[in-house]
Amino acid sequence: MTLPTLLEAPPRDAGPAPAAAPPRRHGRLDRAYLVMIVPVLALFTLFIVFPALTGVLFSFTNYAGYGDWKFIGALNYVNMFKDPTILQAYLFTFFFALVSTLVVNVLSLALALALNAKIKWRTGMRTLFFIPMVLSGLVVAYVFTYLFSNTIPALADSLGVTPLASSILSDERFAWIAVVFVTVWQAAPGVTIIYLAGLQAIPGEVHEAAELDGAGGFRKFASITLPLILGYLVINVILGFKGYLGAYEIIVALTGGGPGTATQSVAMKIFSGFSGGDYAYQMANAVVFFIITVAISLFQLRIIQRRGVSL
Repeated sequence: MTLPTLLEAPPRDAGPAPAAAPPRRHGRLDRAYLVMIVPVLALFTLFIVFPALTGVLFSFTNYAGYGDWKFIGALNYVNMFKDPTILQAYLFTFFFALVSTLVVNVLSLALALALNAKIKWRTGMRTLFFIPMVLSGLVVAYVFTYLFSNTIPALADSLGVTPLASSILSDERFAWIAVVFVTVWQAAPGVTIIYLAGLQAIPGEVHEAAELDGAGGFRKFASITLPLILGYLVINVILGFKGYLGAYEIIVALTGGGPGTATQSVAMKIFSGFSGGDYAYQMANAVVFFIITVAISLFQLRIIQRRGVSL
C-alpha cells in the first residue's frame, strides 16, 4: 500500500537528508554564494529585524507616536496586563481562531469528500467551489456587510422571522458568528484543495479491498481515509489556527471590531496604537503577542515532528 507522499516525511531508517553545504573554494566561501546571500540578509535585516527591534525599543518608552519620549521601563507591560480591553481582545482572538479552525476543517473535509466522489460535472463543481478563494477578503466582507445589514433583515421581516429582522452585526452576542461565517466562506476553498490532494493520493485499490471485506462508508472513512490524510489534517489545522490569530481585514470591513469592542482582535488593538496616541503601549502589546505566537508555533512544530510530517 502506497501512502500519500506530498506531506509525508522520509522513512526513519533513511535518516534526515544532509543539508547542502555552501560551496567553498580554497577554504573560502564561493563569491557567487556571497553575492546571492548577502543582499538577502541585508534586506531581511533592514525590513524585518530593524523595525522589530525598533518596536521593542519603543515598548519601553512613553512615545505617543509623535513628539518627545523617554524611557519608562516595563510600565507599559505592567499596565497592559491590567487592561480589560486587552484581555478581551486576546480572548476573542483565541476563541475566533479555535472556532474558525474547527468549522473550516470540518466543512472543507466534507466538501473534499464530496468533490472527490464519482459525480456528474465534478470539474465544474470544483471550479464553482473555489471561486471564493480568488476574491479579496475586504471585498467579500463588504458584500456580506450589505447582506447582513439589509438583505437578510428585510427578507426575515417580510417572512415574519423576528429574531433575524435586525442586523446580526449590531448584536454584541452574535456578531462573532457573522465574522466566523465570512472567514470560513473565504478560507474553505484553499483548505479543500489540500484535502483533495490527500484524497487523490490514496490508491483506489485500498477502498476496493475494504469494500470486498464488507466495510461500510463510515468504516472506510474512519479506518482508511482519515488515517491516510492525517498529515494533511495536521497541516491544515496548524496553518489555519496560526493564520486566524492574525485576523484583521475581514473583521475591520465587517464589524470594525464592534459592536463596542465585542469583535476586536489583537491585531486591530495593536493597529489602533498608530492613530490613538498610545504607540508605545501597543508596541508592548505587539511584543507580548509575538512571544505568544512564537510559543504556539514551536508547540505546533513539535506536534508536526512527532507526526512525521514535513512542510
